[in-house]
Order: sequence, then structure tokens, then C-alpha cells
Amino acid sequence: MFKEKIRIGTMVTGDYANYIRQILPHGFESFSLSWWQTLGNTDLKQVAKDVKAVLAGSNAVISSLSAFGNPLETDDQAAQTRDAWKKLIDVAPLFGENLCVTGFAGRIVDKPIDQSVDRFAKVFGPLLKRAADKGVRIAFENCQMGGTWKSGGCNMAMSPDCWTLMLDAVDQAPNLGLQWEPCHQMYALIDPIPQLRKWVNRVFCLHGKDATVCWDVIREHGIYGPKPFVFHRTPGFGDSNWRDIITILRQANFEGSIDIEGWHDPVYCKDLEMTGQVHGLNYLKWCRGGSFVENPTK
Repeated sequence: MFKEKIRIGTMVTGDYANYIRQILPHGFESFSLSWWQTLGNTDLKQVAKDVKAVLAGSNAVISSLSAFGNPLETDDQAAQTRDAWKKLIDVAPLFGENLCVTGFAGRIVDKPIDQSVDRFAKVFGPLLKRAADKGVRIAFENCQMGGTWKSGGCNMAMSPDCWTLMLDAVDQAPNLGLQWEPCHQMYALIDPIPQLRKWVNRVFCLHGKDATVCWDVIREHGIYGPKPFVFHRTPGFGDSNWRDIITILRQANFEGSIDIEGWHDPVYCKDLEMTGQVHGLNYLKWCRGGSFVENPTK
């Protein structure tokens, strides 16, 4: 039996079962399967069957299913994203127990966040009920997607002010939470640690993605200058204190997964992508205290 309450895994797109088969021996303990905007022609039942066959005999699990698009707009693309949410919620039990279905909360593009609240409630109120009936939780990634409070982007779930509005709009639905990561908060120069302490009970799963903030660039050029002042990192190469993050999770009795969101690090990419991810995997395991060890006496 796998007794560690916090699993360390990675995100997977594309040829799900085959990709998992290749990287499973490195020690990943969970896998988050994701789609961009729509499911296309994906046969979800077949994917579930194939993935479960690959995981058979291991302690690894599927942690979440994700549809990253903007479900709040009114065009055909948004309709397909909403349909993806419905299908992933319905099929989630086939992939295992206690799954999260995750993605972007969406927003009415180029309007202030508060003008998206009514639309959010109309779209996600029924989805939350649908999910609750199947024992599924919904979680939103806290990515700005280039947006601010006033305009832009395709995801309103980017900061605590937004989360408060969203929760109030759906009567504090207990199965609504966050697929949280420190990276996006650091992009906004927010300290993620006090934020996590306050919101940890709404964190259902995590993306293992970090950031490096270049304070020397900020001091010389500011955040609107010609040089980038922050960039994404694989855990183990960025500024976040993952020991503190995991400590806060343990203090709150968190049970779930930290899945590395790869393909963003500007250094450990291309030929070094999996080198970086496996380092991140082992680093995060170290930050949680290593592997679970049974107490010799009860």
C-alpha cells in the first residue's frame, strides 16, 4: 500500500498511455492528464482503460483530468470547452477515486473580472452540482493568462480577490477549489507562502511549477522595462521554498498530488526536459521528507 499522503507526479498530454509507460520507471507517483480547449476525438473510456493497464502493478495514480480553455465566452470554441468539462466530470470515476477535474475558470475577455461573475455562476453552478453527484471536485489553475483585473486573459481565477468572488457566486460550494502553484503568484510579485497558509483548505491539487524573480532586473529596469524580470522554472531551480509549501500542506492534512508542469523552464528544456523533470521529481520528494517510513512502534 502507498502510505504517503502527498504524491509527486507530472502532467501528461497527447499519447497518454504510451508516454506514461516510458516515464513511469523514473518514479513518478501520479499523472495529471490535460487537454487544450477541447477533447477533439478522444475516446475517454479507451484512454482510461489504456492508462489503467499501464499503471497496473504500480502505486501510481491518475490525479486529475484537465480542460484548459475559456468556458465563459459564447463562441463555438467556448461551447466545446464546456462540453469537455462535462465529459471529463462524467468519466472521472473511470480513472480512479478522488479525482479533480481542473482547468481555467474562463472570463469575459477584456472586461473587468467582476463582470464575469454572473456568467461564471451560470456556467459552473450546474457543473459543480454535476461533479458533486459523482464525487468529483473542481479546481482552477491560478494562471493570469496575460490578464489583469481590468482586462485581457481567459482565466478569472488568478488571485484571492477573484477566488472570493467566485466562491460567493456559487454559495461556497465545498467541491470548488484551486489547482494552485506558486509560479503565477510570483509573476505578480505576490509572496505565495502567506497566501497558501490562508487558502490551503481550498487547495485540492497543485502544479509543480516554480519561478525565478530577477530582482536585479527589477531594481534597474522595473517590471515594464525591456528585460524579462521573472520566468518559469521546474521545481528545484526556482525561488520557492517547497519545504515550507509541503509543511503547510501537511499541517492542513492535505492529501493529493503535486504534478510537475513541465515544458516551461527556459534552461531545462528540449533535450534537457526530462532531466529537469526527474530532478524536480526527486527534489520535491526530498522536500516532503523523502519516502514514507513506518514507525517501528505504534
